[in-house]
Amino acid sequence: MSTRRSRSPRDRRSRERAVRTIEKLERRIPYYDLLEEGGLDLIEEHADRILAEVGIEVWGDDVTLDLFGEAGATIDGQLMRFDPGLVRHIVTRSAPREFVQHARDPERSVTIGGDHTVFAPGYGMPFVRDLDGGRRYGTMADFERLVKINQTLEYTHHSGLVICEPTDVPVNKRHLDMLATHFRYGSKPMLGAITAPERALDSIEMARLVFGAEYLEGHCVIMGNINVNSPLVFDGQVTEVIRHYAAANQGIVTCPFILGGAMGPVTPAGAVAQAHAEAMVGVALTQLVRSGAPAIYGNFLTTMSLRSGAPTFGTPEASLAYFAVGQLARRLGIPVRCGGAFTSAKLPDAQSAQESANSMLAAMMSGANFVLHAAGWLEGGLVMDYEKLVLDNDRLGMLHTMLRGMPLDDNAFAMDGFNEVGPGSHFLGSAHTLANYETAYYESPFGDSMSWEQWNEEGELDARQRANADWKARLADYEQPPLPPGVDEALEEFVEKKKAAVADAWY
Repeated sequence: MSTRRSRSPRDRRSRERAVRTIEKLERRIPYYDLLEEGGLDLIEEHADRILAEVGIEVWGDDVTLDLFGEAGATIDGQLMRFDPGLVRHIVTRSAPREFVQHARDPERSVTIGGDHTVFAPGYGMPFVRDLDGGRRYGTMADFERLVKINQTLEYTHHSGLVICEPTDVPVNKRHLDMLATHFRYGSKPMLGAITAPERALDSIEMARLVFGAEYLEGHCVIMGNINVNSPLVFDGQVTEVIRHYAAANQGIVTCPFILGGAMGPVTPAGAVAQAHAEAMVGVALTQLVRSGAPAIYGNFLTTMSLRSGAPTFGTPEASLAYFAVGQLARRLGIPVRCGGAFTSAKLPDAQSAQESANSMLAAMMSGANFVLHAAGWLEGGLVMDYEKLVLDNDRLGMLHTMLRGMPLDDNAFAMDGFNEVGPGSHFLGSAHTLANYETAYYESPFGDSMSWEQWNEEGELDARQRANADWKARLADYEQPPLPPGVDEALEEFVEKKKAAVADAWY
């Protein structure tokens, strides 16, 4: 009878090598350009036609309507129309090509834009799942565990925010606990709350407690990720959130949310033109509030089953849209968000691996600068899966290696090895191999290439079982990054005061 060991020597060696990996990622391989200049011109022309002929509505925010009216838009009630090129001009005259989001650990700060790529875990899942406890509503205990696990991941650069919904905390107060937990147990950059304007303001104020008010004035330390009410509507709550972050010189990701056939047309070209129009308007608003405010051109564009209405992921049409969106953002000269480890699968199985890999690879080739949902996503975004979180981290490690390209230095060409080995021998024991064997190839902690006998001796574990042992080991090894003196107490006082000021609300 075989015995199951939770953590084999092979797994420990892989983890030790991974910990030494440089986390920040600057790509060294080309983007994939799907469209020629004429094709991009056509998409921009049709986006301009949508903005001029159909328009975009803003519900319940006269300040935003006034800002766009003063910038030259035609305002008819809550409907805005724009002359061709107007929105593009507002974006390109001041939106930064790249910017730094500062972390409370300066070594964890990230550059967003240019050739830089930043991975953040899944966001917004009401359910969690793991091999031991199965599928269940997320709780604050889950949230804290997942923040700690993400802090240990070698290949996510960012904390996100709602790594799962802590459904045991009132809706109107959970953002306070989530933010405090991220600040307390993580040191990667993070997102702030966006579900109500007052929650955005709380996020910014808590960031001031951690970084200092003066520091925030000149540095981006927190960002909001908002969705457009596609098709062609910005809710006033959302535009007010945009205005709060931009006014404080903090980042905003404007992300149209388009399922082809529902929130946009089934044809990819039309959906991309719509997404381009919507994203540009969101970025333009940040610049009207504060010229030079950090902003990201976002995109969540995928397909759906026209038989059932369910969203589908990793599809070729969605990949084509990513490629086009990446080119359009580069034309504007601003950072782009797209992609993620998307899947409709209910478990981290073959379907999950295929769909997530397809989605992530297309995002990488499109040139995505900020990738939310890069790890842990299951069930169309309903579930944050503990095992998939670390399995996806492994996939991100492979992408780090691929995007850094092929070295072409003297060591890479290995002439000393050729001279030592000569014809007809082998490189296994050569000095070149011994000098490079620990770092020559990416070694997955979950992929299995051992013999059947060794696999049997170690317990016949599959990748999901190895991932289960991995996240538990990460929690056991986790070390809390220290906060400056007095900051933890200030956060706690702020949270308690805010909670005491309002009654609990559960919807």
